[in-house]
Amino acid sequence: MKTEEQVDPALQDNLLSGWFSAQTGELFTGFKISAEDSVLDIGCGAAGFTNFCASQGAEIIFADINPDVVAAAEETLKHSAARVLIPLVTDANPIPLPENRVNKIIAMEVLEHVEDPAQFLRELVRVAKPGAQFLLTVPDPVGEKVQLDIAPPVYFEHPNHIRIIERDEFTQLVTNAGLVIEQQSSYGFYWSVWWFFFWACKQDLSPPWHPLLEQWTNTWNTLLALPDGPRIKKALDKSMPKSQVIIARKPL
Repeated sequence: MKTEEQVDPALQDNLLSGWFSAQTGELFTGFKISAEDSVLDIGCGAAGFTNFCASQGAEIIFADINPDVVAAAEETLKHSAARVLIPLVTDANPIPLPENRVNKIIAMEVLEHVEDPAQFLRELVRVAKPGAQFLLTVPDPVGEKVQLDIAPPVYFEHPNHIRIIERDEFTQLVTNAGLVIEQQSSYGFYWSVWWFFFWACKQDLSPPWHPLLEQWTNTWNTLLALPDGPRIKKALDKSMPKSQVIIARKPL
């Protein structure tokens, strides 16, 4: 895992938002990963978040509905410091794990894809040990409603985003699943604007990036380097974040 000093400049915003703290071992502020943990990353995608957890030496169960995605994540993680790697191809209905199996659960930008978010969360709770901690994120509705007007229609079609989750709805889903919310926040104005610009660029989701996206990243990093940059970032993150974040815990 890269240190903060080595990280790609495009991730600087994430670091300032509280992600990927190598010093504290926190994937996100308040969500620490240790070698003793058993982590389930459901909807693991490219394993960017999973890779940080693996670097802490944890047992990693990484799952996705797409077997190609799981295979690519396994390739990314195979030389990591994880004490155990367990790949799963699953639609999470159900998750092929016993009850009370893991003590850390990550579901990053997944609930907006699933047919029944309440059932999905109940299944996550089932496989979580009593006292297990959850890190859950969904796209913020402010940015998503902008996307409605500028993204191609497929962005809001299965298997992509099939719902916009309002902020109070997200809270209710988590508490209705029987979880106790420990922390609630948002982040990612930079990423909201990045995606708005991405649709204008008409390119694949891979580098080399269009000059517009490169220029936006450079502009944003120039702002962050100014004395008032972090304060302005915080205000913009509050007004139009990319994502909502909830850290919650399953009661003992």
